[in-house]
Amino acid sequence: MLIILASYTLFFIIISSQWVAMQHWTQSFKPLLGLFLQSFCPVCQRSTPLDLCLDCERQVQRCQHPDPGASWQTPSPVFAWGDYGGALKRAIATLKYENQPQLARPLGHWLANAWLASPLSQTPVTVVPIPMHAAKRQKRGFDQAELLAEAFCDKTGLLLRRQGLERVRATTAQFELSAEARQQNLLGAFQLGREFRHRSPHSPVLLLDDVYTTGATVNAAAQTLRRHQIRVYGVVAIAKPLFDKAYSNAAS
Repeated sequence: MLIILASYTLFFIIISSQWVAMQHWTQSFKPLLGLFLQSFCPVCQRSTPLDLCLDCERQVQRCQHPDPGASWQTPSPVFAWGDYGGALKRAIATLKYENQPQLARPLGHWLANAWLASPLSQTPVTVVPIPMHAAKRQKRGFDQAELLAEAFCDKTGLLLRRQGLERVRATTAQFELSAEARQQNLLGAFQLGREFRHRSPHSPVLLLDDVYTTGATVNAAAQTLRRHQIRVYGVVAIAKPLFDKAYSNAAS
């Protein structure tokens, strides 16, 4: 019996020492392993452990608007982090059309930091992303506005209602339409989502979208909420054209 116990004890000592040695080896080579396991920047394809390489991050940061709240005016208050062009436009397009959802995290965090630095953030709000139609979301694999809202609320601590709104009608791409046709295109496109059907939010709603252009999509969503006596505080967006007229045919 003593021989058996001694054998088991020796076995566990050997296993434990090997485990400790393996941990030391892993820690020693962790930096080297990191070089091989690095991902690539989704915008420029350079190797980086970050969601966006430092060079692309600097280029996107240069697109930040000096006064994101400059368009916070009635009847459609807009808070936009950056100017829709250059590196920021490329980053948003990469996020949406090249299957790079991880880009929503830094973009959403930068929007959140700008919001927290603004006096507008003193009002408690409930964040609701502008939803995609279910068929389009299934095709893309994600809803970029929802991902941006998650990152935004993660940083701000604001309440997020992912399903405050529902897009019930598939619509034609807005950039293909005139301003008047955009309004018609969005008639009946939204309805209350399941999170608001039986209980309205206690605080006004802050809508969130990736790009704000003519405002047709946001206005249609806001009207849906207001028809149910839900107050809309305004909209936050990652980007807005610097000169709206020059981008009248841009995607909304």
